Amino acid sequence: MIVNGSAAAEAAKIGGKAATLAALVKDGFEVPPFFTITPAAFTGTGLRAEARKGLIGHLEEIGPGPFAVRSSAREEDGAEHSHAGQFLSLLNIAAADVPKAAHRVWKSGGTDTLRAYRARRGLGSGDHAPAVLVQRLVRARAAGVAFSADPVSGRRDRIVASAVAGLGDRLVGGETDGDDYLIDRRTGALLEGPEDGVLSPADLEALSAMVARIEAVRGVPQDVEWAFEGKRLFLLQARPITTPLRAEPIDDPQLTIFDNSNIIESYPGLVSPLTYSFAQYVYARVYPVLMKLLGVRADVIRAQTTAFENLLGRIDCRVYYNLINWYRLIALLPCFAINRAPMETMMGVSEPLPVEIADRLAPKPAKGWAAVREYARISRTGLGLIREAIRLPRTIRAFHERLDRALEVKPAEIDAMPLTALAAEYRRVESQLLGRWDAPLINDLLCMMAFGASRKLMERWAGEVGLALHNEVMIGQGDIISAEPARRIARMGTFAAGEEGLIEALEAGDFAVLSQHPKLEREATDYIAKFGDRCTQELKLESITLEEDPRPLLAAIAAAARGGRKPVHHAEREKDPAATLFAGRPVRRFIARRVLAMAKARVRDRENLRFERTRVFGHARRLFLAMGRQLHAHGVLEEARDVFYLTVPEVLGAIEGFGTSTDLAPLAAARKVEMARAEKRPDPPERLTVTGAAINAADLPSPSARSGDDGEQVRLGTACCAGIVQAPVRVVRDPRTESVKQGEVLVARFTDPGWIALFANASAIVVERGSLLSHSAIVARELGLPCVVGLRGATEWLVSGERVEVDGATGAVRKLNV
Repeated sequence: MIVNGSAAAEAAKIGGKAATLAALVKDGFEVPPFFTITPAAFTGTGLRAEARKGLIGHLEEIGPGPFAVRSSAREEDGAEHSHAGQFLSLLNIAAADVPKAAHRVWKSGGTDTLRAYRARRGLGSGDHAPAVLVQRLVRARAAGVAFSADPVSGRRDRIVASAVAGLGDRLVGGETDGDDYLIDRRTGALLEGPEDGVLSPADLEALSAMVARIEAVRGVPQDVEWAFEGKRLFLLQARPITTPLRAEPIDDPQLTIFDNSNIIESYPGLVSPLTYSFAQYVYARVYPVLMKLLGVRADVIRAQTTAFENLLGRIDCRVYYNLINWYRLIALLPCFAINRAPMETMMGVSEPLPVEIADRLAPKPAKGWAAVREYARISRTGLGLIREAIRLPRTIRAFHERLDRALEVKPAEIDAMPLTALAAEYRRVESQLLGRWDAPLINDLLCMMAFGASRKLMERWAGEVGLALHNEVMIGQGDIISAEPARRIARMGTFAAGEEGLIEALEAGDFAVLSQHPKLEREATDYIAKFGDRCTQELKLESITLEEDPRPLLAAIAAAARGGRKPVHHAEREKDPAATLFAGRPVRRFIARRVLAMAKARVRDRENLRFERTRVFGHARRLFLAMGRQLHAHGVLEEARDVFYLTVPEVLGAIEGFGTSTDLAPLAAARKVEMARAEKRPDPPERLTVTGAAINAADLPSPSARSGDDGEQVRLGTACCAGIVQAPVRVVRDPRTESVKQGEVLVARFTDPGWIALFANASAIVVERGSLLSHSAIVARELGLPCVVGLRGATEWLVSGERVEVDGATGAVRKLNV
């Protein structure tokens, strides 16, 4: 009448639960010692006398107690019907109370609730009194349930667990929710769950391994009860998951690597579907032009169409580079097979591609005749670049003329166009520009080469002094258009200086007050006419421009009026610093002048051509906003700005006729909700490695909260503008809603032209991302602000209000202990 837990017995005798546990014990799982009292051992009044006699010995074998007394019916824990919650379970039972507790559990097989449960499922109505499982009670520090597949979503590649401190009966009984964990079954990564929950990472690893192994042994997904006693993990119960599950996905080992370390300065934070699709389309059309200019054959370019179409990815509504596709394209360039390392740096990411992936994608090193052919390719490309460099001034002029013609339609004309005319205007600009984006591409390539070569030369010949000279010449030119807004704002600030009423009106965003100050009004109007498209996150089509909202400009003028800072006068800088540095060395002086002049011109043209890109995006923004207004007027969209939640093909398809759906409002609404949810989550990591389809990136674990103060007192970044400042920190994450007080150190993840109002008040700039040629460095140079970029984790390491010392010459940022 009593069967030991290690003894083989049929489920018909000891019940499904006990039979499963006995099989799992034989398979090596750690199950608390138990035995089973068969149904035949019971009468209506209690245990039979012979069962009572054997009970004492069995209790002594499995431990001193207390015990768990649970049901084990014949059909309980079956694959079709689990009977979960239909029988009684009793915990923390003393040895003397086991007979009475066992009888109560046995009697739970005759309840009306159980009969109704079986009737609803068309099961038999005979005697269903259960066997009773008596088990040593685990002194649990944590316990709960786990599923080897997600019973809610039906996904088989997820493990779901719930845990509470102590015994798990409150969780199973629904008295408490506990901590919930979602685990990637293949990698073991925690996808969702509390950081400081009941279970440690080691606990989750052990639990995941046990659950997966149980499924492998039993052959079907399992619902498991478990408990940790100290570090020991006990299996308390296992049964098949009875809810319908999805098919198991086919294993897909393909890797995709996404990286945003280089693109986040252009597309920070959340990016709308319209902006992303526009950028993706532009990249796919522009970069084949560059490959052709670099001597890659047309048939080779055509063969890489898929890579060109997938240079970008959108992960959790943020833009990333698809790094492997970039590598594929760079590997096509001349010189790669001979000198791979420098070419890999062209990707500009913070860490290289994993070696095993790079080796697989890269061509074999050229040897013999292959090397001769490769050198011939390099020679042809080199001659081509020399030719393009000579022709570059003419190419840039032609590009500007072409751009002016393409953007000749005025904003007022756009506002008066119907939908079909707006689509036609978009197509016109697209056809005139995207296939002929030659000047920016050629100049960017030559800029990269000239900047890197000149910097290395100055460092080799003059060390730190040479690098300082290089910074001075490259960044502080005075004729870079990115610096012009700073100078204009400073000048407008002098017009308002000393007029407190005017300054307060500007700070309040009162544009109408300018009518009382004609000179300032004229300057501000001219500024918006030229730089109206330069705004915070200017390459996002959804960004609010100065044309729509001039308040950031007014705030910048007010800050300049209060601060009284004047831009650096470039005429006061040494006209020929190389003459002083290389005095007495005429050959070096001659070479330095020429190399620096070449690099300086390319840097200048790079920034100025990027402003032309801003104009193109501004024109596209006006066209799509006009389309949004018309789609709203036609009843297609709920709001005009909902157009930003559609893709370019969806918008044009609705107008031109190739669209697949006319019901765009719900689509826009769903994406709006998706972006709102993404905004509440922390940014995904800088580097993401996805196995299988790229959609799996949505299931990658959320990054853990970063610890701000790790005890470091000094960190080093890239020095961009000399000077030492000691001042309080102001960490800014959103320049549209946050401000910097006069004299504070501005600390940000990144900056763009829309941050100019905050620059006007800052005493120094510290930025997590960026380089010597980033907007932060250029504008800081013009304003004479000490500047450090590339200081990773600065916005977490530093806290608003604490004092720091910023050394713009060495790149050091030091916390000052008070």
